[in-house]
Amino acid sequence: MSAVGVVGLGLIGGSMARAYHDAGYTVLCHDIDQSIMDYATLAGVSDGALSAETIPHCGLIIVALYPHASIEWMEQNAPYIQKGTLVIDCCGTKTTVCQAGFALAQEYGFDFVGGHPMAGTEFSGFKHSRATMFKGASMVIVPPVYNDIDFFQRVKDALAPAQFGRITVSTAAEHDAMIAFTSQMPHIVSNAFIKSPFARTHKGFSAGSYKDLTRVAWLNEQMWTELFLENRDNLLPELDHFITELGKYRNALAAQDADTLKSLLAEGRILKEIVDGKTN
Repeated sequence: MSAVGVVGLGLIGGSMARAYHDAGYTVLCHDIDQSIMDYATLAGVSDGALSAETIPHCGLIIVALYPHASIEWMEQNAPYIQKGTLVIDCCGTKTTVCQAGFALAQEYGFDFVGGHPMAGTEFSGFKHSRATMFKGASMVIVPPVYNDIDFFQRVKDALAPAQFGRITVSTAAEHDAMIAFTSQMPHIVSNAFIKSPFARTHKGFSAGSYKDLTRVAWLNEQMWTELFLENRDNLLPELDHFITELGKYRNALAAQDADTLKSLLAEGRILKEIVDGKTN
């Protein structure tokens, strides 16, 4: 592989840049914040700027921006991407980005694959990035076709420096429907839960369950607002279902209905056991 381009030096892009640099690749970076670019250079992560002049030297380009910004960058820079270059985005939603990426790839001759690394922390920004961020994690990919074994192997090989533990193949629609449940809902629940009046005085009364539930309340509101709105058609039904289920618990408590409450709790426990494969 020739040089690797990384667009966006936040937590995900910064971690990608670090992983590829540690693997011995020349890494060319782009970020709208020059101070971050300077930081990446001083940290030895960036070997130069990714620009119209250097894009043609890249055999792999990783776009780690918000969805709309990712599309805008690809639209502006597609003419400079060499035919056959592999472009992978890292957005948290896939439908709109993939539609644009596939169309641009067909027009300009590069190869586009939608991607979503299933890893991260509650913190954001390049300063929290690390080369091992994706080690053992799952990478969801949305390819343009689903019957090209050689192409899948090429994508897998290209992603090897990030050390993903699993490559999951999906359609954009399937990804966005599933991610509404596995990622976006937990962020909403956590963010809403921390608004209790007891949140400021809980110290000394909390343990693992509190920490687990509130970890992702510490989020990047700009990014998550865009992702939530981008995926609202999938997220709203999940939110409605959750509100309905919460109402059942509230009604049982209000009525002091121990049997119903016990049944609701048992139902959740059993479903968790089934999901985790701990029951027949």
